[in-house]
Order: sequence, then structure tokens, then C-alpha cells
Amino acid sequence: MPCVVFAAMTDDATELFDIELKLLLDAVYMRYHYDFREYAMSSLRRRMRHAMGRFDCERMSDLQHRILHEPAFFADAMQYFTVQVSEMFRDPAYFLALREHVLPVLKTYPSIKVWVAGCSSGEEVWSLAILLAEEDLLDRSVIYATDINPEALAKAEHGTFAADRLPLFSRNYLAAGGRGSLSDYYTSAYGNAMFDRRLKKQMVFADHSLATDSVFSEVHLVSCRNVLIYFNRELQDRAVGLFRDSLVRKGFLGLGGKESLQFGAHADAFEPFVANQRIYRKVAP
Repeated sequence: MPCVVFAAMTDDATELFDIELKLLLDAVYMRYHYDFREYAMSSLRRRMRHAMGRFDCERMSDLQHRILHEPAFFADAMQYFTVQVSEMFRDPAYFLALREHVLPVLKTYPSIKVWVAGCSSGEEVWSLAILLAEEDLLDRSVIYATDINPEALAKAEHGTFAADRLPLFSRNYLAAGGRGSLSDYYTSAYGNAMFDRRLKKQMVFADHSLATDSVFSEVHLVSCRNVLIYFNRELQDRAVGLFRDSLVRKGFLGLGGKESLQFGAHADAFEPFVANQRIYRKVAP
């Protein structure tokens, strides 16, 4: 399919593009009830340009027309509204910090609930399941995995990843303090790796929007990494407020390496726990 090439945009063209983009976001909300209106404009602008090129749309109005009139097309275009970039044990030091500092605290609870918000295609969900299994906690844990992208949720639940990604996943696993070999947890066939179904028994997958939905569940750990960077300040504050209200007393919140609670509306609700890995603890009332 031919690709539309976009020249550098003038200030006036950028302003008009943003007006059309905001109209598109309003239309998506009214037509499909997905709310991207408080996502970071710079990121959306870049991704919509990619979508226009991918679908051979010369103007934003062309893209909007197809999205509004072709629900199947919107399902394809949805991949450009959300970011699906992840890997197993991404940022291994984060998982090592969970293993060494957070899980020893969670072991004191009779049962554990973990919420992976914005789970994308599931790499972090399966990583956390392996981590909990190696610390003898999986059998008394429930991992809630949520996202707004149906295609990503289906992939996450299936737990199958391309075999050519396994060397990276394995290196991350070992750097995260893995107690064996990652190959202990999957079987390979036809260029893919399917992860152990026994890990899946403790997982619950659900559609949930940080922009429009309410508190998810009473949980002990929320892991929402590299999601807030795609939100504007207002939506970041809304999401962190949901996390605060979802966490048990002195529960834990893990964010991405470029994310912080500093200067946010709910900064006083949390205290650093492993500061260099962006792991926070809810302040006791």
C-alpha cells in the first residue's frame, strides 16, 4: 500500500492539524466511547500521522471518515491510538527491586492482589507471574491485567510471543534475579513461545480505561509503567488518584523510569520506597 509522505508542517498547519485531531478524538468518544481526549497531544499527533500514512489518508478528515463509518477499520486504527511496546522483565532492576524489597512485605499478607494497569500485550503480566511463582506467592495471588485495547488484551491473555524475542527476555530475566532459566516457563513451536498455562490460572484480564472507569479493585501492588507518559497532567492525576483509591493501606505503586509522582495532585499520598526504581508506597492515613 502506498505511503503518504508528510513534509515539515508550518505553525499554521500544525494548529489546523491539532484542531482536526481534537475533532477526531471527540468523534471517537461519541461513536465508540473510547476517551483519548486527555492523552498527550504531542504523542497523539505523531501517531496519527503514522496512521494516515499507513492507511493512505491524505487528510485527517479522510481518516476520521473511515473511523466513523467503518467499525472494523477503527479496530485496526486503534493500534495507533494506544502504544503497544513492551518486553518481558523490561528494566530488570525494577523487577529485582520488587523481588528484594516489595515481595518480602507482601508475603506477610494471606492473599495478594496485583493490578497491571495498561498491560499492553502482556509481557509484564507474565513476568510478574513468574516472579511471584519463584517467591512462592503465585498460588495465593491474583493478577488483574487491564487495557483498553481489545487486540492487545487478547494477545496478553494468550501468552504467546515471537521466539526471536526470547534472547532479550532471557537476559532480562536473569538480570532481574531469575532463579533458573526462562525456558523453564515456556514451550517453543513454529517460531513462537507459549508460556506455561499454570501461570495463567492466577490472571484475570479485563477492559478498563484509566480515562473513564472507576476504581478497579482493592489491591496490594499496582504496576503501571510507561503509561502515564502518554497522558496530559490532568489525566495523569486522575490515574494516580485511581491507584491511590485502589490500593490497600500502605500498598505499593510502581511506575516507569521516566514517570514520577512529584508535582502531581496526589504526591502527598505516596512516599518513595525504592526511589531509583520509581516504586512508591501509599502513605498510611
